Amino acid sequence: MTTLRIFQSEIEEIHHRELVKQRIQPVDKDSKQNNKQPPSAAPSKGKAKDEGLSNGADSTTASRSEMVDVEKDIMTLLQSHEPADHNSARDMVAALLTQHRGEYVLRLGMQPAHAHLYAGDLTDGSDGWTGVPRTEEELDLLKERITRTVEEVGGKTSVLFEIRTGSSHPRISLLLRLPPPNVSLTPEVRCAVVGNVDSGKSTTLGVLTRGALDDGRGRARIGLFRHKHEIETGRTSSVGMEILGFGPSGAPILPNLTNAADADAVRREKLGWEEISIQAAKIVSFIDLAGHERYLKTTLYGLTSGAPSCVILIVGANAGLIGMSKEHLAIALALSVPVVVCITKIDMTPANKTEETIKQVVKILKSPGCRKTPVFVRDVETAVELSTSFGSDRLCPIFQISNVTGEGLDYVRTFLNLLPSSEADDEKFAVGQPLEFSVTEVWSVPYVGTVVNGIMNAGSVKTGDAVLLGPDANGSYIPTVIKSIQRKRADVTTAEAGQCVSFALKRVRRAAVRKGMVLVPKSETPPRSTRQFEGQVLILYHNTTLQKNYQAMLHCGAVRQTVRIVGMDHPQGVLRTGDRATVQFEFISHPEFVKEGMKLLFREGKTKGLGVITRLL
Repeated sequence: MTTLRIFQSEIEEIHHRELVKQRIQPVDKDSKQNNKQPPSAAPSKGKAKDEGLSNGADSTTASRSEMVDVEKDIMTLLQSHEPADHNSARDMVAALLTQHRGEYVLRLGMQPAHAHLYAGDLTDGSDGWTGVPRTEEELDLLKERITRTVEEVGGKTSVLFEIRTGSSHPRISLLLRLPPPNVSLTPEVRCAVVGNVDSGKSTTLGVLTRGALDDGRGRARIGLFRHKHEIETGRTSSVGMEILGFGPSGAPILPNLTNAADADAVRREKLGWEEISIQAAKIVSFIDLAGHERYLKTTLYGLTSGAPSCVILIVGANAGLIGMSKEHLAIALALSVPVVVCITKIDMTPANKTEETIKQVVKILKSPGCRKTPVFVRDVETAVELSTSFGSDRLCPIFQISNVTGEGLDYVRTFLNLLPSSEADDEKFAVGQPLEFSVTEVWSVPYVGTVVNGIMNAGSVKTGDAVLLGPDANGSYIPTVIKSIQRKRADVTTAEAGQCVSFALKRVRRAAVRKGMVLVPKSETPPRSTRQFEGQVLILYHNTTLQKNYQAMLHCGAVRQTVRIVGMDHPQGVLRTGDRATVQFEFISHPEFVKEGMKLLFREGKTKGLGVITRLL
């Protein structure tokens, strides 16, 4: 019987292999047409990519040690009094910031071993301290010179935390950040917020993005609801989007609430997305998903189509990890998205009940199904160190917060401020490839026309580009032109892979567009649309047996459609819980744009299956 862990690693291998193949093909075409690049260069790129994928952990360690050497060189040059050394240090700082997309955490002084820091038993006598020991005077001098150097290259420096008095290892962590030249280049982090009904998802987001604390009666969440029935019931039923901007100094951009006691003022005094986008050096986008079982389809669509960098699982301290929380955690693990846990309502829950909830969360995270190491974030240093490494190291940060007293919220904001941007994932999003944009929302806007929102999976695009939209019910593509582009409701002229943007399309009727369609470059040979495909699947749960002609709802990226099983390679012709097989699927109503290597989830009632597309039929 295949375990989920083994199957997931096999899915990842297939996904990477297909990705490498697809990325080499356009390069090969170009080399044939232009004869600029030798054909041998393309496979080596793919090979290098493959090798990089297999040695992910080693390369991370190697790159960190390289960065430490660069940091040491900068510090040595900054301590010199020669003008030439100062110029060299400035050039190195500029190169460091450019290489890390305008953001870098610089650590001064001895650094503790992560094992002791995360376990919460760090003392001055702990082993594993690394780095160059500094006196308090040296720290002050370096801090002042770094700040001046970063200002010379147009950036800002802010202190994340400093530990001085009473420690034999004084140390400072600084955030160096370059403001982006315009809104189209602002780095963005996408976080999906999930959890059981009444766990406090919308309230937490309201407090994080508006700045005013909750009154314990749900005041903070009112501004987030989109429908009348949501306000009346207090339950989210749609995919809500909220953004939190961080300025160049690292401070969150929040509305100036003069009268925080007035509920209407909290709702009214909301910063517009355009204002936040213009001021922000980094944007965190929250996908607020529904917690009620009735809206699981909506939540699943938000998780698969939104391409989140991480999933924030909200757990009420008074209720524990119950109901849909487990379902949402299982989906996040199946999609291999890093998980962050926030335990809310710690102000109103008795200490023994909170302790019980924490034990339960830790037990589930350590179970064979999750295999994650829980790390409690009780200080800023832990939040800073976790933000960059938790995804690759299978760590799960746990925050304990109160939206009424504000306890623990500063650690959450620090953590979110330092998360690596979604576009930085070159493996997921390729700028050098032809355009591929998947549609996740469609609107008809008066005096503008049809507007589509979604994620740029590959390539780049600018206003006025001719593109193809499809596939329609017949599998064909219709030509259109991009009239205008908006990002976070601010007008931009270009968009790149990894960004979430909206396009106004020329001469396209609203009725002709649906979720799951794609925009591709205009060409003589549009991409093929698929009616049948083959996939490797693992049945996570089914109460009896799955047979031929079984129908289920399939989620694959932005595609959401019912599929029918038309064939399987299982010897008995039936599939039970835990079985693995190669299955042929057929879309029921119309063909879709899917590619080999895409991950898929299918469900029907309590039945759930996970897989990857291996062949288009």
